[in-house]
Amino acid sequence: MVNRLSPRDAMFYFLDEAGSTTHLGALMVLEKRPTGSDDDAQTVADLDFTTLVGLVENRLQFVPHYRQMVKTVTLGLARPVWVDDPGFDINFHVRRAGLPRPGGYEQLHDLVGRIMSRPLDRKRPLWELYLVEGMADGRLAILTKTHRSLINGGDSLEISEVLLDRSPELRAFSEDFWMPGSVPGNVALTLGAVADALARPGEMVDAMVSGNGPVSDFRSLAQESARALGGFVQQAVSGAPASPLNSAKTSTRTFTAASVPVSDCAAIAERYQCTVNDVELAVITGVMRRWILSSTDILPGGMSIRVALPLSARGADEPVDDDASPSWFADDARGFVTDLPVAEANPAVRLAQVAGLANRYSQSSRRQAQGAQPFLPELGMVPFADFSSRVFSSFSQRTYNLPIAIAEQPIEQRYLLGWTVTDVYQVPVLLAQRALAVSVVVYADRVQFGFLGDRGVLSDLPAMAGYVAESFDELLAASRHATPTEG
Repeated sequence: MVNRLSPRDAMFYFLDEAGSTTHLGALMVLEKRPTGSDDDAQTVADLDFTTLVGLVENRLQFVPHYRQMVKTVTLGLARPVWVDDPGFDINFHVRRAGLPRPGGYEQLHDLVGRIMSRPLDRKRPLWELYLVEGMADGRLAILTKTHRSLINGGDSLEISEVLLDRSPELRAFSEDFWMPGSVPGNVALTLGAVADALARPGEMVDAMVSGNGPVSDFRSLAQESARALGGFVQQAVSGAPASPLNSAKTSTRTFTAASVPVSDCAAIAERYQCTVNDVELAVITGVMRRWILSSTDILPGGMSIRVALPLSARGADEPVDDDASPSWFADDARGFVTDLPVAEANPAVRLAQVAGLANRYSQSSRRQAQGAQPFLPELGMVPFADFSSRVFSSFSQRTYNLPIAIAEQPIEQRYLLGWTVTDVYQVPVLLAQRALAVSVVVYADRVQFGFLGDRGVLSDLPAMAGYVAESFDELLAASRHATPTEG
């Protein structure tokens, strides 16, 4: 029995094209801190490459696709399938990298940008992990790079989510004995696709008649693609404002990150009777305002940036359910678009506008819909999958300027082999014809912002880390001087 990619995962697989990749990742900074009380502090062992490889190899049992490749079916007779990599080599996927002096965050972020610029090898399992050495003060970093098709909610996690532990004590798991299964040949996959169709002939005929099969003409396919793939942005609103954010010049990425105290964000939210999520969006609004003003002296009145958000972000202040173990990565299965009022100079008014618009549009059927929906059938042929994916990319380009990935719930303190994880940043996906993507993760006592951009469009991206601090500080100052009637 073959294990086919879901239509959604297949869409992300086919979205890969020249100048665009659909991988994301996590950047974790580790510090060697003694655990326990001052009188009973426990020594933490050094973390070397061999030990890390052993940990990764043991935890792969919880992410089975990480030892599998994607194999397409001849003539697009069905969606691609997952197959075991017969020559799987953990040392190809887990790698070492070093930072030049002084080994600060500037050098770390530059390395992240260079690693995320390179496409994954599609002839191997679609992931990489780097142990980054040479950081100042004896710290280490771990960067993961995972194709988006490997991540599918709670039943298919990103590898960073299974590597880290809730306590300094290493979780003991039984040794994982894995042997690859045989790789089906092209003939076997073709016959399997035909057998699937014959097992459910009614569904196959319906798929073909409705436009998923080869009997539909190319123009009909394009029209149906636009309708189906536009599910995320099906609202009947005007297109996104013209912006350099809706363009791409190179496949070279640049990355930066910044964080602010979650306790201060909560205080601002309480002061203005909104949510921490609203404060996060207001901070990003201030960042984008400063970025625009860095190249122009005047912002037209009413100017805004249209952003795409996961609908789950509107419940970001709900209590953490430890048993649920939600994914650290934003659930983009359902989303909505809203506007960031970058023309507003007053930070308090800006926050009020952000909160009001997000509340309104997250409840509007015209502004929300199912997430990026591929024109790929549950059953039947996918002869123009790559074309369909490009239609989606082109269509979504016109409907919003900036995607923002917001983790569904906060992440509690984590450890790796006894080392304290001080930072967890998500490295978001940057699709074709996008110049910037932003991620937000609440980790421990910090709200962590990650920015991944096209170096050709945003050569000044590192400045956004400073803009985060400035935007947050003005919000905090405004909240402390607000009168009781404000908010």
